[in-house]
Amino acid sequence: MGREFLPLFNEWANSYDDTISGSDKEYRTVFERYDEILEEVANQAEGNVLEFGVGTGNLSKKIIEKGQELIGIEPSVAMRKIVNEKYPSIQVLDGDFLEFPTISETINSIVSTYAFHHLTDLEKEDAIRKYASLLPSHGKIIFADTVFETEKAKQDMIEDAMKKEYHRLANDLKSEYYTTIEVLRQIFNRNHFDVTFEKMNDFVWLFIATKHDQVRGK
Repeated sequence: MGREFLPLFNEWANSYDDTISGSDKEYRTVFERYDEILEEVANQAEGNVLEFGVGTGNLSKKIIEKGQELIGIEPSVAMRKIVNEKYPSIQVLDGDFLEFPTISETINSIVSTYAFHHLTDLEKEDAIRKYASLLPSHGKIIFADTVFETEKAKQDMIEDAMKKEYHRLANDLKSEYYTTIEVLRQIFNRNHFDVTFEKMNDFVWLFIATKHDQVRGK
């Protein structure tokens, strides 16, 4: 459920903000338009917001600045420590996409950036099913993550990374659970969401899923 990557998160915590700034050439394209991507996710969020994979708090900050109520979920102790130091007012709980504390507040929007790929496709569906039960009708899931149009597009990107000798990026693309738009579309549709996809850079897509009435179409 993504926790197998915790050692990586803890190791990456202190250098994560440098990576997203473009200092690491292998990941420069992955994080292209990073601030715009976070801004768009924050702009789409409404009401009380639940964020998964808070990381170092960059998206959290934007949501708080827009006056939204935010609860953050982050499995990495090192990441939570950084968020607490940077933004003491943000509530960040220990948890992940599938296992997290019971939320008593009504949640209107669920957000995440650069994290959903840590789940297998089966786990992604389990997560979306949970969120469908958590959100009211017209509640939204707003995620930005690396997704591919087809499996061939993913393999082409791996081959391109290898040709450029971007070995860490190539290994990342091979070892993590990056999926396709069609797989995600089916997952959302099966769980009573209408979903749209917008390409933000060569790797990252913004997907916005809105929960509809479960009796629709009957």
